[in-house]
Amino acid sequence: MVCRGRARGPLIALLAAVALLLGTGGVPAYAEPNEGGTKKLRDALEATARAHIEAKQKLNTSKQRQKQLTTALATAQIRVDNLARQVGEVADRSYRVGRLTPTSMLLNSASPEVFLERAANLDLMAQRDGKRLRELTEAREQAQQAKLAIDAEVRQQQKQLAVMAKKKKEAEAALAEVSSGGSGGFSGGSSTSAKPAPRNSDGSWPSESCSVDDPTTSGCITPRTLNALQQTKAAGYKRYVSCYRSGGDGEHPKGRACDFSAAASGFKDENATGGDKAYGDSLAAWHVRNADRLGVLYVIWYRQIWHPGTGWRSYSGSGSPAASHTNHVHLSMY
Repeated sequence: MVCRGRARGPLIALLAAVALLLGTGGVPAYAEPNEGGTKKLRDALEATARAHIEAKQKLNTSKQRQKQLTTALATAQIRVDNLARQVGEVADRSYRVGRLTPTSMLLNSASPEVFLERAANLDLMAQRDGKRLRELTEAREQAQQAKLAIDAEVRQQQKQLAVMAKKKKEAEAALAEVSSGGSGGFSGGSSTSAKPAPRNSDGSWPSESCSVDDPTTSGCITPRTLNALQQTKAAGYKRYVSCYRSGGDGEHPKGRACDFSAAASGFKDENATGGDKAYGDSLAAWHVRNADRLGVLYVIWYRQIWHPGTGWRSYSGSGSPAASHTNHVHLSMY
């Protein structure tokens, strides 16, 4: 009897543990095996979001460059105007008094010494006037180059706007299988407190691999994903989260995605309500508001998906809380 009791003890404990893990209070390993619908959709979301982000970065860089060139053009134009006025004064003086020559100065000189002095002054005036003419020519060339550069930047901006418009259409076409159109997004998360992730000197995002330890699993994530995770927690969103996932496709196996549980105790197989729903709303809104700082590709939460090219749109999963993302916020990173 004692032996049978002892034998049943570990079994009961094991069953209790399994029941706990399968119940609402447990913390399952992952939220959803395949985030973002089919592989085709996930690939399209990643490609269009990346292209949109890159085009927007080039657009912003071009706008900044145009601003600098506009300032340079204004400075050059002021210089042109000032030099043109000085050259005009020289021309006016020459017209009124005539062009002095060494011969005329000699004829009007009382002595050779006076002639030499006047000749030296004439040479100095010629050098000064010639310098002004050269400076005027250079200033006009600089202004013209600045104008041409501004025109080039305007063409660059038009090109990037066209790319963004094209990628928006492609994203909308890809989302058509899981979306019925635009949606209102979520309230809360109004802070833009995230510390920006490092960028390249031209403002683009550096290429990163799954190279740092994932503090939420035994896997790895990218440095940019780690920054997003740390900044999310620093903003007060400290509930259960899981990032790296082996196998499958999408961003999780690449260390570029995290799932943030709406419930404090972990992923629950039920739709978030009340305070859990409000937590998820605020978290999703915060990720979107800080998307440019963090390098966000897209966010999925409570039957809605945010894409940088389309904004918030409706989203339908396979019906389960995990697939419809009604129990966790999914964050994909560039």
